[in-house]
Amino acid sequence: MFPTPKPFLKPNTYEFESSPMVKATGFREYDARWLFPDEINLMGVQALGMGLGTLIHELGIRPEIVVGHDFRSYSASIKIALANGLMAAGIKVRDIGLALSPMAYFAQFELDCPCVAMVTASHNDNGWTGVKMGVQRPMTFGPEEMTRLKEIVLAAAFKLPGGGAYAFEENFPARYLAKLLDRPKITRKLKVVAACGNGTAGAFAPEALERLGCEVIPLDAELDHTFPKYNPNPEDMQMLHAIRDAVLEHGADVGLGFDGDGDRCGVVDNEGDEIFADKVGVMLARDLSAIHPNAQFVVDVKSTGLFMTDPVLIAQGAKTDYWKTGHSYIKRRVNELNALVGFEKSGHYFFNKPIGYGYDDGLISALAICDMLDRNPDKSMADLNRALPKTWGSPTMSPHCADDVKYDVVAETTATFERMKAEGEPVGGQKIVDLVTVNGVRITAEDGTWGLVRASSNKPELVVVIESPVSEARLHEMFKAVDGILRRRPEVGAYNQTI
Repeated sequence: MFPTPKPFLKPNTYEFESSPMVKATGFREYDARWLFPDEINLMGVQALGMGLGTLIHELGIRPEIVVGHDFRSYSASIKIALANGLMAAGIKVRDIGLALSPMAYFAQFELDCPCVAMVTASHNDNGWTGVKMGVQRPMTFGPEEMTRLKEIVLAAAFKLPGGGAYAFEENFPARYLAKLLDRPKITRKLKVVAACGNGTAGAFAPEALERLGCEVIPLDAELDHTFPKYNPNPEDMQMLHAIRDAVLEHGADVGLGFDGDGDRCGVVDNEGDEIFADKVGVMLARDLSAIHPNAQFVVDVKSTGLFMTDPVLIAQGAKTDYWKTGHSYIKRRVNELNALVGFEKSGHYFFNKPIGYGYDDGLISALAICDMLDRNPDKSMADLNRALPKTWGSPTMSPHCADDVKYDVVAETTATFERMKAEGEPVGGQKIVDLVTVNGVRITAEDGTWGLVRASSNKPELVVVIESPVSEARLHEMFKAVDGILRRRPEVGAYNQTI
């Protein structure tokens, strides 16, 4: 029998080395995230593998899984512990080694493998680890599967028939890049900054862009799991500023920034302006809906309102569905609606057929941006940005809020705004005309200015986003009003960044 996981064990003790530790809060809405080794130890990761293997059998899925890991000092050991647990549960493990998350998703198709478990903490700080999982390509787990996995692991309700196996897929990234670049090169001479934050994408993104036909300026592309300058996170203003400086120094046409596991891409234009990913999504939607008339798109509730109001998208017959934030949610919604692309403000883009397989891939996003510039040879990235209707938007802002209270804070905030709307009470000086509560609460005022509050799905934080089509002053008024309501709860802490 494998021991039942404990929520806490003291490090540097016999018990820590002899019992599994798994903190329950690591099971999140659509993937798993823990601080290692504070919240999970290697035996706990082994228990996670046993639980995932048990769930695969329970769901009646063929017991074969792709595993890979990102570039962290501890990721390989965590992957091996996970694989041990999977094999104990009778699963055949196909290991693709050091990889980007989209490589693991691609491997499900390339290796005809139904399941995936990618060991990655994505853009989280060092010390974090996690697993992105799925058993029905290209989808990854949602709340239902994560809840059941949590039940199995924490109760040690494992079924361990043995009979598992292990195979290493040598040099698999070459197969991924060959498929990605089995296409014509671009004809426009583009100079591109490829920023990788010393994360996993540094091993692959500059090469991919060079093979596409770009002149590439690598920025922090050397692998270094200490992340000496900043986390590889293209939503982080520190990384965006570094890309801006490199674009201006080298006279580049565009700067592209990749996150820690390569499933997101951030953009800086040729004039050094940092374009939030939802605005880049509007540009791509314009470009693609001209080629694919009446295209269906999916966007998350953090994204700009331009997807609904942009006159070019309306004229081209594009339709947009606003849905829950989170790569698993958007991926599923793209599949349900057979949408051409799903866009998240975080930079996750989900290109469906004929462009991609429906999963999020930062390199496919980067290639799509280069293709857009190639199809508009007389326009710069800044020109395409200026062509959009003007709005003033915030970055994604995250005040600290503990995992065990953050959903309660969001529920109370939602109820407050619902009461305000019902009673005609203004927010930021204007009446509320619309509330979207599919994922947290998105409040829209009479002039189109809106604010969003939701719980982060993978960190002890809230998420706040504000946008105004009117003025920067209205942006700040809405932020002050939303933050004022959040400050009624003492559990809401400091922001990681603000406007």
